[in-house]
Amino acid sequence: MGLTTYGNYNIEDTVSFTVYIPKTDEHFATSLAVIPLQLMGYYVSVAKGLDVDKPRNLAKSVTVE
Repeated sequence: MGLTTYGNYNIEDTVSFTVYIPKTDEHFATSLAVIPLQLMGYYVSVAKGLDVDKPRNLAKSVTVE
């Protein structure tokens, strides 16, 4: 999988699947890249049969005592 901005079409020769994000200032490109990457992680987890709503040890990181 390749993740790039629109206009960078030479990546299609080296990857099987390409996801394009809109061209924007380089400081905001990572914020736009997070969205398709999180969706990919979600769908891969669902395809593997994992429970995406109950990650292990989540209570340790969100519980404040």
